[in-house]
Amino acid sequence: MTNVVELQRAILGLSEAEYTELRRWLMDEDWERWEREFEEDVRAGKLDTLATEALEAKTKGELKAL
Repeated sequence: MTNVVELQRAILGLSEAEYTELRRWLMDEDWERWEREFEEDVRAGKLDTLATEALEAKTKGELKAL
């Protein structure tokens, strides 16, 4: 695999349009990875405590409107 320094050099050589396309792809890829990780965490129960706390706060009327 190409190392990071080589990738950085290649990125600096991109045209504005190519750079924009790369940024868009990276942002989409980042979002996809974050979403998969979040879904895995939900399935694994890692967010259950937060959900319970939020529901308890709602029941007590302690939530603030966004």
